[in-house]
Amino acid sequence: RRTSMTTSGEPRAAFVSNPWLRLMRLDRPIGVYLLMWPTLWALWFAAEGIPSLKTLSIFLVGLVVMRAAGCVINDYADRDIDGLVERTKTRPLPAGEITPNQALWLCGGLLFTALILVLMTNPLTIALSFGGLAVTAIYPFMKRFTHLPQIGLGVAWAWVVPMAFAAHREELPWELWLIFAAIVVWTVAFDTYYAMVDRADDLKIGVKSTAVLFGRYDLAMIVLLQAATLVLMFLVGLEFQRGWIYFFGLLIAAAFFANQFRHARHRERQACFAAFLSNHRVGMVIFIGIALDYVFKGLPLASYF
Repeated sequence: RRTSMTTSGEPRAAFVSNPWLRLMRLDRPIGVYLLMWPTLWALWFAAEGIPSLKTLSIFLVGLVVMRAAGCVINDYADRDIDGLVERTKTRPLPAGEITPNQALWLCGGLLFTALILVLMTNPLTIALSFGGLAVTAIYPFMKRFTHLPQIGLGVAWAWVVPMAFAAHREELPWELWLIFAAIVVWTVAFDTYYAMVDRADDLKIGVKSTAVLFGRYDLAMIVLLQAATLVLMFLVGLEFQRGWIYFFGLLIAAAFFANQFRHARHRERQACFAAFLSNHRVGMVIFIGIALDYVFKGLPLASYF
């Protein structure tokens, strides 16, 4: 399959030229991957192994739909800003390929589809879905009034955790909030790499982000956030009594984090973007560790002490 490059250097399928698909970012699946892996973490922990096919299907389709809706909401909120940023000026709304009203109709259709999916679950999951919708709607506007919009994105990303436990167990055990916190912290770290790509433009037009807030301490803060992610996931492993395979997955994730820092240490735009993209592999290796650990039912790490 032939591919071309976006202005930011991200691969794009050559055949994806439809502005509606680009508005939903279906030409750039990295966002789906970054949301899919934490979703699978949550489902495997909630089910204590392979989740039911019905629940797995609902969540996988739902994450694609909600990620698309989030992209549409984000572009609608940024329609007057994106044209001023080199990386985003060719998006369908600032380029005039799609009108703001058309974008709102598309978003409404996506949200209706998500509602149909969540109605196939249970009352607790349905109730939680409204919280997820609220966070998804608020996040795109956070960059106007806070330097911490990445936290809003992290909460939106992590909202799948209580929903997964509600769908499988119809309860919310306290341990799930460790996974929730790990996803939030991890998201702030990788989205800071992403924000570093646009920092020069953001400073000119007054858009706020953690990359702007952290300034010359950006890489140090990313390292601290990634370390916190690993610590939280380590605690998750202890609480859910996981074995050595799970913890080995965390060790591989740590190696990916170290490699990201090595490549991005000079803060070059393409290197920062590559570090952001690398988090797809971080999520993947952690999930592989979770899945294999449940398959082989290794001894909990605590049993070695």
